[in-house]
Amino acid sequence: MSPLVSRLLRTDDAGLLTRDEMHGIADRAIHATTADGLRVEIVNSVTANARFAANQLSTSGEVTDISVSIVAWFGARHATVETDDLTDDGIRSAVGRAEALAKLSPEDPESLPPLIGPQQYQPVRAYFESTARMTAADRAQAALAALAPARAAHDVTAAGYLVTSTRAEALVTKAGMDAYHRSTSANYTLTVRTADRTGSGWAGADDHDWSHIDTKAVVDHAIEKATRSRHPVPIEPGRYTVILEPQAVGDLVQLMLGHLGAREADEGRSAFSKAGGGTKIGDKIVDSRITLFSDPADPQILSRPYDTEGFPLARETWIQDGVLTALAYSRFWAKKETKPFVGDPRYPGFLGFGVLAPLKLAGGPTSIDEMIRNTDRGVLVTRFWYLRPVDPRTILHTGLTRDGTFLIEHGEIARPIKNFRFNDSPLFLLNNVEAIGPSTRLAGTEAGGDVAMPALKAHDFAFTSLSDAV
Repeated sequence: MSPLVSRLLRTDDAGLLTRDEMHGIADRAIHATTADGLRVEIVNSVTANARFAANQLSTSGEVTDISVSIVAWFGARHATVETDDLTDDGIRSAVGRAEALAKLSPEDPESLPPLIGPQQYQPVRAYFESTARMTAADRAQAALAALAPARAAHDVTAAGYLVTSTRAEALVTKAGMDAYHRSTSANYTLTVRTADRTGSGWAGADDHDWSHIDTKAVVDHAIEKATRSRHPVPIEPGRYTVILEPQAVGDLVQLMLGHLGAREADEGRSAFSKAGGGTKIGDKIVDSRITLFSDPADPQILSRPYDTEGFPLARETWIQDGVLTALAYSRFWAKKETKPFVGDPRYPGFLGFGVLAPLKLAGGPTSIDEMIRNTDRGVLVTRFWYLRPVDPRTILHTGLTRDGTFLIEHGEIARPIKNFRFNDSPLFLLNNVEAIGPSTRLAGTEAGGDVAMPALKAHDFAFTSLSDAV
C-alpha cells in the first residue's frame, strides 16, 4: 500500500480496509456517475508466503494489493475500468473512463444492468485470527517442520510452499446492493523426492484457520509416499479397479463445474443435454450414493455468500442421490427461459484452470485402509496432474498419475508402479463407485481452495499408457 493511500485510508488490525472505508470508496464512485447503472467491486488482500526447496528455505514474501473495478451501464452498453488510485481524482477519473467507454461500446443483447437493490446474505465466518496474524517467523517455522525430518532422513529432498492470505472484498451498486466478505486462507503443500530420483511423494493441507493445519501429518505423509514409491515397476495399461485419494477425486470431479451450465445443456452441447432436446435434470446420471453440492456455509467450505454479480448464494445441490437436480443459470438465460435465478456459485478460473466454484462431494464411511483390504487387485492413486479435455459431451479428460502410484494385491499395497496416462470422465468414475470415504478439504492446484472431496474406490478406470515421469 502506497504511503499516500495509507494516509487516506483506515485499516483494520489485519491491515485491510474496513467495511466503512470500502463503502466510502464505492460512495465516491456512485456520487460521481451519470450512468444508468454502476457496480463497484473492491478487493483488498494481504498475501504472504514461504517457499523452500532442496531442503533449504529459499524465499519469503508479502504482497498487499488493492483494486477497484468499476462497471458503468447506459442501457445495454457497458464497460469496465480498473484502478488502484483511491484518491478522489483517481476514482472520478476511473468512473469517467468507464462511462466514456460504455457509450462507445456496441449494445450487448444479453446485458442485464445491475438495477437490483439491497440483498440479504447469510453470515459466513471465514476469517480467523490464527491465519491473519501469522508472521514471517511463523511461516519459516512451518517450513522448518518439513525440512528438519527431510534432512534427518538423509536420502530425501523436500520442496514446498506455504501461502497465507487475508482478504476483504465489497460489491456495491448504484441501485443499493451492498455485499461484503472477509476471509483468510492457509495453504501448505509439500513434495518429497528420494535421492535416487525414483520416488516421489506429495501431501497438502488447506484451511481458513491455520490452527487446523497439522504440518507434521503433511510432512510424514509426503515422506512416507516418497520412500514407499522408490523403484516403481511397469504394469500393463488397461481398465483397473482404482482407489483414488481425495486429491485425485477432486482433480477429476471438479472438472464437471464447467459443464453444469443450463444454457449449454438447453442448446444441446453439454454432457447434460438430453437426446432429442431438453436437459437431464431429474435423470439418474451417476451412482445413487453420490451427492454433489455447493454451499458457502458448509464448515469445510466457508466461501463468499454471494456470486460475481452480488446475488445471494445458498446451498445448491447439483446431484442428489445420483440424480441431476440443478444446472446453473445466468441472469440472461434464466429470464429467456422464464426460470428463477438464484445466483451462480461458479466463477472463471485462473491460469487455464477453467471454471471454479466451492464444491463438495458428500462423504461415506469407508477408510482408504478398508478399501485396500477389500481389493483383490487394483491401483492406488495419490493425485492427477496435467489434465486436459478430450470430449466435452462426456466430460472425458486425459491426464497423468503423480507422486505415488501403487499396485494393490490381495488386500495389501504390493509395490510401487510407474505412472499411467488415463482417459476417463468424472461421470464414468461416479457411475462405477464401489466405496466412499469421508470428505476432506483439498489443497492441490488442480482442485484446491474451497473444495472438499472423499476418497473413492471405483472399477473399470481406463489407464491407456505408461509414463516414465516420476
